[in-house]
Amino acid sequence: MPRPMPLAHVDEFYRRLSGTMPAPKGELEYRNTYTLLVAVVLSAQATDVGVNKATGPLFAVADTPEKMIGLGEAKLRDYIRTIGLYRNKAKNVIALSERLVADFGGRVPEDREALETLPGVGRKTANVVLNIAFGQPTIAVDTHVFRVGNRTALAPGKDVRAVEDALVRRTPERWKQHAHHWLILHGRYTCKARQPDCPACVVADLCRYGAKTV
Repeated sequence: MPRPMPLAHVDEFYRRLSGTMPAPKGELEYRNTYTLLVAVVLSAQATDVGVNKATGPLFAVADTPEKMIGLGEAKLRDYIRTIGLYRNKAKNVIALSERLVADFGGRVPEDREALETLPGVGRKTANVVLNIAFGQPTIAVDTHVFRVGNRTALAPGKDVRAVEDALVRRTPERWKQHAHHWLILHGRYTCKARQPDCPACVVADLCRYGAKTV
């Protein structure tokens, strides 16, 4: 595991990413906090593009927990069958919708602990919802963020939680609100898994990756 990037370089790392993406946004499409939660649950092991194709028609008919429950699991499966693991995801979406109605008055809670009690909602999903919907400075770690954190030495860690903890600890406060968006988009389009586009990378000179492409 590489030695962590100096903190002064970390600040410069984010400054440069912010220059290329001043107001970064997630690529999942949603209508309200509830549909954001559903979209993030559906996005596990799936692409945002694929999820958006399914949720466009779905959210046109079911954009609240009550409407989703009314739609039912069988019809929900028909809408999302192009998404990986769609049977289990449909079951979770109906179950979390029922929990929201029964325990939270149909509203998505702003609390991590409460969010993580919902079926299909883990720490990463909770972090995304807390950040995007409620403006909390959480940092969600997906495969892209995990790769960037380790490859660049921005926040090395052996597992997802270790990288998250390192990012929270090492990211200056002024960058935390948008940090996970910058890192996800950087990992998705520049610091790609198979062949990173190092010549186009604005932070290449700060990165500690030893096999940079030319």
